[in-house]
Amino acid sequence: MTTTETGRTLSEELNPGMEAALEARYGHLVPGLAEGVVDFAYGRQYARPGLPLRERYIATIAALTALGGQTKPQLKVNIAGGRKAGLSQQEIGEVIWQMALYGGFPSAINALNAALEVFSEEEEAEADV
Repeated sequence: MTTTETGRTLSEELNPGMEAALEARYGHLVPGLAEGVVDFAYGRQYARPGLPLRERYIATIAALTALGGQTKPQLKVNIAGGRKAGLSQQEIGEVIWQMALYGGFPSAINALNAALEVFSEEEEAEADV
């Protein structure tokens, strides 16, 4: 299996429709961007051996939190992915709050608000089932 195939399988499991959404939004500007994200981020990074997927999401959520509010869309995608990889709401909250030391209180508060949005969306989806 190629890294693109591995990435596609993993991205569809964690973020269904992401590749298609990226292609629809950016494909006309940057051909190959969607496949590149799937191949590199999911097929070559998230699928690597040596660190469980759950812990990779902890690292990703921490980094995006510390980078600040401009990362909210990516943070929400990765919080949702972290939930699918087994992270609890409390664990995600703790990871984010830990980053107040490194990214500052505003970044942590903004990330907590993004997490609350994801958790609310999860609850709405569960209620619709």
